Amino acid sequence: MRRRPTARLGPATAVVAVLVLGGCGTSFGLADPASEQADTVASFWSPAVWAALAVGAFVWALITWSIIRYRRRSDALPTQVAEHIPIELTYTVIPIIIVVVLFAFGTLAQRDVSDRASDPDVTVLVEGFQWSWRFTYEDQDVIVTGDGEGTDGPELVLPVDQTTRLELVALDVNHSFWVPRFLSKRDLIPGVDNEIDVTPNVLGTHQGRCAEFCGLDHWRMYFKVRIVSEADFQAWVAENADTTIEEGGG
Repeated sequence: MRRRPTARLGPATAVVAVLVLGGCGTSFGLADPASEQADTVASFWSPAVWAALAVGAFVWALITWSIIRYRRRSDALPTQVAEHIPIELTYTVIPIIIVVVLFAFGTLAQRDVSDRASDPDVTVLVEGFQWSWRFTYEDQDVIVTGDGEGTDGPELVLPVDQTTRLELVALDVNHSFWVPRFLSKRDLIPGVDNEIDVTPNVLGTHQGRCAEFCGLDHWRMYFKVRIVSEADFQAWVAENADTTIEEGGG
């Protein structure tokens, strides 16, 4: 008994459905956001992935349907069609709409992430050097510096729900400030001042690292970001005012 072509689409459809539904309730590999800026990135990430999955599923469905529907049955040539204006317009307009929409939402998300507050609550000078970091709280007279030993690195302490301005400076070669749960990173380039605002909204300790290969011992350039309450931050500042904290861990 000859099977209908549509029946053969069943397994392919099931595979696509499993792949798509398998992503439900997940962030598609994205780390859990821990700042307001990261929330913005996450809000754009999931719809973009869903759009990509939808386009991919549609294209694969068309390819599968064409293979089955127009498979070779004899040596006779099929009916030749020189052009089909409606389909050609559809295949041109729809991708343009998708690209424009993704570009617009991507631009808005990038603007929100890159925006800087006119009066940040805390300002920290972040200096990267081979092979560690130094965090200087200019208004609180606290310096935390890594000693290049161990694998934990120095600790950057930030108050929750307050905006911190991170001024990024490289003292020798290119580095990159990256906290995965902030869902963004910024390069530190010698001679180029860079800065980023971050508003942490999840208490706890998050791992950070250098994301730019900066030399043989690049792997040493870890650091931690500890997000604490406003009261705990003020207590930490009072305890460490006018001091330089050297941390390396291991």
